[in-house]
Amino acid sequence: MSSSLPATSLAGHFRSVVHNFSRLSGSQRHTFLAGFLGWTMDSLDFFLLIFCVPAIAKEFHTLPSAVFGTVFLTQAFRPVGALLFGVLADRYGRRPVLMVNILSFSVIELACAFAPSLGVLLALRALFGLAMGGEWGVGAALVFETLPKEGRGTFSGILQEGYAMGSILASGAFALFFNGFALAGLHVPGIGWRGLFILGSLPALLVFYVQARVAESPVWLAGAKKRAARGTRQKGAGTAMLLVRFLPTFLFLVLLMTAFMSFSHGTQDLYPTFLTVAAKLSPSTVGTIGVLYGVGSILGGFVFGTLSERWGRKRAIVTAAMLSIPVIPMWAYGHSAFALGSGAVLMQFMVQGAWGVVPAYLTELSPAPVRATAPGLAYQLGGLVTSWNGKAQALACERWGNYPAVLAVTVIVVALVLAGLALVGREARGQDMTAA
Repeated sequence: MSSSLPATSLAGHFRSVVHNFSRLSGSQRHTFLAGFLGWTMDSLDFFLLIFCVPAIAKEFHTLPSAVFGTVFLTQAFRPVGALLFGVLADRYGRRPVLMVNILSFSVIELACAFAPSLGVLLALRALFGLAMGGEWGVGAALVFETLPKEGRGTFSGILQEGYAMGSILASGAFALFFNGFALAGLHVPGIGWRGLFILGSLPALLVFYVQARVAESPVWLAGAKKRAARGTRQKGAGTAMLLVRFLPTFLFLVLLMTAFMSFSHGTQDLYPTFLTVAAKLSPSTVGTIGVLYGVGSILGGFVFGTLSERWGRKRAIVTAAMLSIPVIPMWAYGHSAFALGSGAVLMQFMVQGAWGVVPAYLTELSPAPVRATAPGLAYQLGGLVTSWNGKAQALACERWGNYPAVLAVTVIVVALVLAGLALVGREARGQDMTAA
């Protein structure tokens, strides 16, 4: 941790990214873009709900903590989706299952726009969790089995920030369309939270791009030929033995992802509600701050993902986690929109900087026959453990009336735990993805 972040300039990182992308074939670029956009659209649909929590609570005459039950159910059902779609992708291929994933969460998002009650919305968000849970592991497996190992940390950082790009799109949509806006004397009326959910169903169009331009994973195709040659019985026995040997590493990944999920959701889910309820900021200001910290997230994933190629995955995670703690005073206790927004940008730079290492790290640690299942399942089981995070934070704030303290304590505890887990983990930079 002696090296400081400015040791490598942002321009240097950018040149590294350009160099790595210039070496990709056209097919590899399409695959990476599909993985990035799939995670972006998934994130867009998730964050539209996060920004609309106060409005949904008002329409259904309840407290924000009750609406956060939808976030809990989404998180709780994501491991089920990761297991279901991961197994299907390991058996039938990454590409067709990714298409089913994208179509599923888009249709469910559209259905949420017409929910007549909070109970129905809760049920729909549980179904949304199934589809959302499958997308990450399947998309990451497809991408990293297709791209070269050189520059994998950079690709990982950018791929994971599809999540941040989704939050930017959700923030922008909330700022512009929730209450409407005026442009050149023309007033565009607001569409409310239901209209935003209809807008959130557009990712279904991405399926046509995947169908037309994305090829199946070459690693999966090669493995399918080998499995066909050996026979189904031997394949099943080999996979069972592989899972037993992989179990200690898998349990570590679940613990690590529990800390990661607490880090991201602990700094993101309640924050728009904090800005609205405690800081008394308008929807347009809250949405604008959301866009800005989304940009900070992307820059963080880009910088730390690239640094992980030089430092290693572990050191990049620890550095980003520890640097989040000094940002807390501005992020949680700022006395103006400018201070809070600046703190939010810095906080998400560090949070998503740590997260930028995750796609590469999890796929590098997972053997090829279970690469669509194991990373996604570990990822989503971490989300299951922390699924009460948003609701618990909201209940604590409603009880004690102190949003800043709840947010601050969350970051301190989670950052220290995440850094500690990363330190005891195994380094896997440069792992050969083609190895069975």
